[in-house]
Amino acid sequence: MAEEIKLEAGFMCPVPIAARDAVLLGHGSGGKMSADLLRDLLLPAFQNPFLARQDDQAIVDINGLRLAFTTDSFVVKPLFFPGGDIGSLAVNGTVNDLAMGGATPLFLSLAFILEEGLPMDVLRKVIESVSIAAARAGVQVVTGDTKVVEKGSGDGLFVNTSGIGLVPDGVRLSANQAQPGDCVILSGSVGDHGITILSQREGLAFESPIESDTAALHTLVAEMLRATSEIRCLRDPTRGGLSSSLNEIAACSGVGIELRESAIPIREEVQGACEMLGLDPMYVANEGKLVAIVSLASAEPLVETMRRNPLGRDAQIVGTVTAAHPGMVTMRTRLGTSRIVDLLTGDQLPRIC
Repeated sequence: MAEEIKLEAGFMCPVPIAARDAVLLGHGSGGKMSADLLRDLLLPAFQNPFLARQDDQAIVDINGLRLAFTTDSFVVKPLFFPGGDIGSLAVNGTVNDLAMGGATPLFLSLAFILEEGLPMDVLRKVIESVSIAAARAGVQVVTGDTKVVEKGSGDGLFVNTSGIGLVPDGVRLSANQAQPGDCVILSGSVGDHGITILSQREGLAFESPIESDTAALHTLVAEMLRATSEIRCLRDPTRGGLSSSLNEIAACSGVGIELRESAIPIREEVQGACEMLGLDPMYVANEGKLVAIVSLASAEPLVETMRRNPLGRDAQIVGTVTAAHPGMVTMRTRLGTSRIVDLLTGDQLPRIC
């Protein structure tokens, strides 16, 4: 059950209540309800040390090879949007989950759930987009599956991908490694993808065009790892935005994180759209950005390295890790006050990735 608040733009935002006896949209938000689902249902059912790390991928050792393995599903609406589509999004999102573990992506699986009546031209365009994105990322699609459901049961097209990558010796990245005194680095502006999807879905027009930031980040990560061995953790802030990623790191490492609002890059158009619609950019999804926890000594040189790559040209140090308030993320606002940046309660923008 959920009380629904209808916003002026015409989309619905479910506000969950305490009693939950059914799946709600908020369970897929990447926020509090997603965390509850993971903690209460999934983790107890499949207890093992790989899953317990709660990273974007599992890293397993097989005959001396360290392999990263990840899987993801994509249900974005609309299927095509400025800057990308569900096909390129699926490839880039899976590649990025591997890259956040320091892996070189190698192979992908590709599975479609198709709704009866989907135009074949639409499917052809998505497949072409997957092919182009995979070639750009240097990965091969080596296996897959196709299922078709009755008309009205699938909303067009859903995509599932899995990925395998190779992790270099000596690379050990995880959300449980942040230490007090470390710096928080963001690779670029936040909110571009989420606001692009919202504008297309609701027919909103802005003075300047907004495009999704979807991109494969493994080349940027490789340059970062060559620059320093003092990277503790990497995350790509997708569902739930930057807030969810940092709250997960704070909880896993038992540390606090303090952000500076003035340091977080947000495009003027995205900021304006968020203010108009009552959204917080900290919770809006990204598909081509990463957040890194890095030692203080390595932070400034690493930012300079990142800025030489087009995918990191707007990199900034946006905060620090602290021993105070473990498990909590706070922000120093432009007004000089502090506020808690908590996990998202419901789902600001469903069907975003």
